[in-house]
Amino acid sequence: MADNERTNFIWEAIKEDLAEGKNDGRVQTRFPPEPNGYLHIGHVKALTVDFLTAERFGGVCNLRFDDTNPTKEKEEFVDAIMDDIHWLGFEYGNVYYASEQYDQIYEYALDLIRRGLAYVDDLSKEEIREYRGTLTEPGRNSPYRDRTPEENMDLFLRMKNGEFPEGSHVLRAKIDMASPNINMRDPTIYRIKYATHHRTGDKWCIYPMYDFAHPIGDAIEGVTHSLCSLEYEIHRPLYNWVIDVCGFNQKPRQIEFARLNLTNTIMSKRHLRALVEGGYVSGWDDPRMPTLAGMRRRGFTSPAVRDFIDRVGVSKADSVVDCRLLDYCVRNDLNERAPRAMAVLDPLKVVLTNVPEETCETCTVENHPKHPEMGTHEVPFTREIYIERDDFMVDAPSKFFRLKPNGEVRLKGAYIIRCERYDLDEDGNVTCVYCTIDPESRSGSAGADRKVKGTIHWVSADHCIPFEGRLYDVLILDEAPDNDVESDEESDIEAASDAPSFLRRLNPDSLKVVHGAAEPWLGDAKVGDSFQFLRMGYFCKDKDSNADHAVFNRVVPLKDSYKPE
Repeated sequence: MADNERTNFIWEAIKEDLAEGKNDGRVQTRFPPEPNGYLHIGHVKALTVDFLTAERFGGVCNLRFDDTNPTKEKEEFVDAIMDDIHWLGFEYGNVYYASEQYDQIYEYALDLIRRGLAYVDDLSKEEIREYRGTLTEPGRNSPYRDRTPEENMDLFLRMKNGEFPEGSHVLRAKIDMASPNINMRDPTIYRIKYATHHRTGDKWCIYPMYDFAHPIGDAIEGVTHSLCSLEYEIHRPLYNWVIDVCGFNQKPRQIEFARLNLTNTIMSKRHLRALVEGGYVSGWDDPRMPTLAGMRRRGFTSPAVRDFIDRVGVSKADSVVDCRLLDYCVRNDLNERAPRAMAVLDPLKVVLTNVPEETCETCTVENHPKHPEMGTHEVPFTREIYIERDDFMVDAPSKFFRLKPNGEVRLKGAYIIRCERYDLDEDGNVTCVYCTIDPESRSGSAGADRKVKGTIHWVSADHCIPFEGRLYDVLILDEAPDNDVESDEESDIEAASDAPSFLRRLNPDSLKVVHGAAEPWLGDAKVGDSFQFLRMGYFCKDKDSNADHAVFNRVVPLKDSYKPE
């Protein structure tokens, strides 16, 4: 299907708006992350919907940082988010910050107080929660709900001037404590917070809540369609209420879609932050993390990530996506672009007894079997080589077509070798294998037509580079998706009681470190370069590498039984 023929329920709704002449035929979206962490794969779905929708209708998608919680937000996260968006191949029309709109938002709050639509409440956070009621029982009015506008104005100004401690007063919208929608039961719209903001410094000690600042920001910026994940559907009446009572003529339309849920993955920023701060991972860019920074470091490519999001699609109903689909997309992309190389993850020495000790010839190996334009490279061949330990077996079954006593196997790009004997240590482990080569069987020579059933990779023991290989597995053992949704208010709560059960889900074998040997030309690889290590998987050079120590991350294994539906 051509790109201009593809559609989804969001695009169909926008087509209806355009057909009715709404917004003067204009489509404007926004991607509004809070800069309190790095973008993760769940954010990618949201930003893809935002950017592609604007692109589809010839509109603009702006980037707005909803920086309304100064205790968690940093310029580091702002820079990382902008970098990740560019890495994915998207360009935003403008960059906004909620903090740039604080003066305007504050004026709207004053107007609501004057009109009797907001009041200062002295109840504690726990008392407000108790008074709010439940999903089956209506809430109760705060004893402070009937303060006069003059009293509320005085208290709010004193809040702004720093006369009260945190948690002692909040500004609440006066809506309906009996509403069936619990979000409409006099929600908090401002709270006191003594923290230095990463952009406004100490100018403010009161900060608007997300549910108040967000719709105002959309309206100020001229957003026509506010696209958000499904958990905000219940917030839509409050979104519309704020737009209406603030008197905006331009009324953005909120449309919700299902968020991305992945097996074996957590996407709560609170939990991800706990992993980083608790030292369970090396940082936000740990290759096991679902952050784009982690995926990029591991070796995932932006076309693969976008292909994954495209395959997931846009729907109204929540579902759980198998995390192996992402690996599948990465594997497909790297299969086409990654040059081939030979590297041994668990080296076993092989001595080729009929090769003179001074021998050092070269064998030619293609860089990609499907793309001859990618050229070839030379591999040193010497008397002593390394093969993969799993490629030799003393008591081999009949279907074992790799190296075994008195058995033959072809070395990729080189010769057929035959095992004559082997050495064992006192524990019965093989320490060295002794073979002979068939000198007439060199690849590319007239005698190369002789067939054997197995071909294995290898490297020269004298001309190779040692490397550290990091083999990654899922970070979470079970397949239950992480459905934790962190609101602006909830982000102030550490929820320490959640930590033990969450940490018990960590996979203790999510990282395995091996020490191998690779072709010498891989020593010249740059950080971020990816390769297919023949028969072993796709690997990417890590930033921990230096001139004396190469580190390669396994991006994904070479094969997997998973097939997309």
